[in-house]
Amino acid sequence: MSLLTCRCCASPLTETFADCGMTPMANAFISPDRADRMEPFYPLHAYVCGACFLVQLASFESPQEIFGDYLYFSSFSQSWLNHAETYVARMIDRFALGAASHVVEIASNDGYLLQYFARRGVGVLGVEPAANVAAVAKEKGLPTEIAFFGTETARRLHGDGVAPDLMTANNVLAHVPDLHDFVEGFKILLAPTGVATLEFPHLLQLMRHNQFDTIYHEHFSYFSLHVVQRLFAQHGLTLFDVEELPTHGGSLRIFVRHADNARLAVTDAVASVLADEVASGLTQIQTYRTFAEGVVACKCALLDFLISAKRRGERVAAYGAPAKGNTLLNYCGVGPELVAFTVDRSPHKQGLLLPGTRIPIRAPEALAEARPDYLLILPWNLREEIVEQMAVHRGWGGRFVVPIPSIEVW
Repeated sequence: MSLLTCRCCASPLTETFADCGMTPMANAFISPDRADRMEPFYPLHAYVCGACFLVQLASFESPQEIFGDYLYFSSFSQSWLNHAETYVARMIDRFALGAASHVVEIASNDGYLLQYFARRGVGVLGVEPAANVAAVAKEKGLPTEIAFFGTETARRLHGDGVAPDLMTANNVLAHVPDLHDFVEGFKILLAPTGVATLEFPHLLQLMRHNQFDTIYHEHFSYFSLHVVQRLFAQHGLTLFDVEELPTHGGSLRIFVRHADNARLAVTDAVASVLADEVASGLTQIQTYRTFAEGVVACKCALLDFLISAKRRGERVAAYGAPAKGNTLLNYCGVGPELVAFTVDRSPHKQGLLLPGTRIPIRAPEALAEARPDYLLILPWNLREEIVEQMAVHRGWGGRFVVPIPSIEVW
């Protein structure tokens, strides 16, 4: 497949959605002993398909290179754990899951979600490609296959007798370069009367709130409900319900079944979200063409703030080392001269440097020692959780800053 061919419908890609220049892989953190060495940069250029409206990047690194050894552990976010626990309770209630049921999670990470099913006595299996992350889940006693999910893995598991009543995949669809192989895996593995749920950031919210920093190489695609409905239908799977969620700046949770499982009727929520997308212009190419204007405005506003603070002799540190933050900082050309360091709760990131910008990552305790004037919250989707955790920052007169959708200081 050509780099300029749509991974959903194979149409030529000619329309730019957002061009963030050349950046490194957003999760390719740098060890200090490699700080003086080169790292690869790739075009961060998002296109939109003029035929099916899938927003997407070209593929420059394979999933094996990106996710074989991963530094994102879901359990370090308490709000995400709460989200997972709530989901588990709702699914058990809605679909009458019990001791005879079986749940399979795709990209199960460190067991952040499956642990709650297991505690309720439901059989579980995780499928996780990153061996270092899967090891944490296994230490919790959660069965985990170390594999990338697609038709090959689905056939192997199906041959072993796995037929889940519920399949779930949170924030993984965007990470998949071969969408058709991935979705066909659900068709193969899901029990005839089973249900699959998938969560992913909603393209509509990304556009409404200027969330361009969520564009990075590890996210190959960005989805509207229109695109996802079409994609799953091509594989004999019907999208029968959808929920709008506040997570990750605004996400969708879709519910999918086999097309011949008519016992689960399509809800009115599907038509409602589709209508909202149409009314917002997501089926018109001009809507996508104008998105880039807000990207440039956000860059200018952040640089204005940081440069002004520097000239006033004020110190800025950051909170978090998320992929979205690396997109933002690299696109804006911000380094340690403007943001002295960032802090992160994950010990797996502490002591490393952010890719491209080489901003050092420290433990949160470093803030009390440095007492910066401003704390730039890079994972803005967790702002409430972070502000609560870092209330001590107010003690020395520090203020918080979020850059998206537009800069806000308080």
